[in-house]
Amino acid sequence: MKKAVVRWAALAVSSALVLTGCTVVADAVGYDTATLNEGAAKNYAQVVRQAKSQNTLDTTSETAKRIQRVFQHLKPHAERMNKTGVPFQWQMSVIKSDDLNAWAMPGGKMAMYTGIVNRLKLTDDEIAAIIGHEMTHALLEHSKKAVGQQVLTGLAANIGGSVLQARTGISGDMINLSTGLLSEYGVNMPFSRSQETEADAGGVMLMALAGYNPQAAVSVWDKMNRVSNNNSVLSAITSTHPTNNARIEAIRRMLPSVMPVYERNRRK
Repeated sequence: MKKAVVRWAALAVSSALVLTGCTVVADAVGYDTATLNEGAAKNYAQVVRQAKSQNTLDTTSETAKRIQRVFQHLKPHAERMNKTGVPFQWQMSVIKSDDLNAWAMPGGKMAMYTGIVNRLKLTDDEIAAIIGHEMTHALLEHSKKAVGQQVLTGLAANIGGSVLQARTGISGDMINLSTGLLSEYGVNMPFSRSQETEADAGGVMLMALAGYNPQAAVSVWDKMNRVSNNNSVLSAITSTHPTNNARIEAIRRMLPSVMPVYERNRRK
């Protein structure tokens, strides 16, 4: 009988947390926006120091200068779109690497790899598409939601333990919320399909506001198809990300709403 009561209580706690939303859960365990951003900034500083020590931090190449120039044009619009209640300290680092990669940690700490620009031969508009996409991940706090989801997953797996503890009601021993988790979610952890679509939508709006052609968001994924085609039926079913073609179609549907914004702000 006691076991049945514990299982029922566990289900009630888990269900309540799910209903409150992953960001609220992250707040409850001490990973509010300010704390998350601060932890990410510390990890980011380590990444930058390591890049410097390995001579992979690029501050002088033409590619790095182009990335930084586009980033600076997008940044004031990202600052105005910040609805988190906590100002971001936006920062971009360019890493010498052949990887087709770019990322944003909580709080606006960003990196872009030279490989994605050089191998895909990106235009400035296409660079803006990628930076705007990653900025939106940070602005919508997708990493924070991932932390909340991690908490809920931990609760589901370990609910029979010491669950109700202190004011949060969650055992810190039960869930690994180390600073390493911030880095993992900021850089390596894939976002959901819906979050990727949200980031694409926010990205094309940021592009338009900064005067970069949102149509370039389509050409980015056309170029990605040439080097990494993920449009198989299996990928469509199992991948955490939308397929490249699905993204292209979704972005095309967004264009009518953002192209007028671009026309008002287009760069001369």
